[in-house]
Amino acid sequence: MKKSLFATTAALIMGLGLSASALAVDGEVKKIDADNGKITLKHGEIKSLDLPAMQMAFRVANPAWLKTVQVGDKVDFTADKVGGQFTITTLEVKK
Repeated sequence: MKKSLFATTAALIMGLGLSASALAVDGEVKKIDADNGKITLKHGEIKSLDLPAMQMAFRVANPAWLKTVQVGDKVDFTADKVGGQFTITTLEVKK
């Protein structure tokens, strides 16, 4: 059910001419835990998840992303609750 809701929401966003980057949050990589597929980010408010700005660990939807970032990198990301866990669903290093 959650996957179809996410897909429906994503389709609606795309239909409105918005992109995932329009929903992206600024973050800074604080820790990378490749063995457990997690990344710790200091981030701004995530309105869609009702989370204030803070530092926290997230699972990543694609563990290969952890090889593309380093501690200290500034990133744009989106997150969702997947399987009951906060999960990074897009991750892009700022240039």
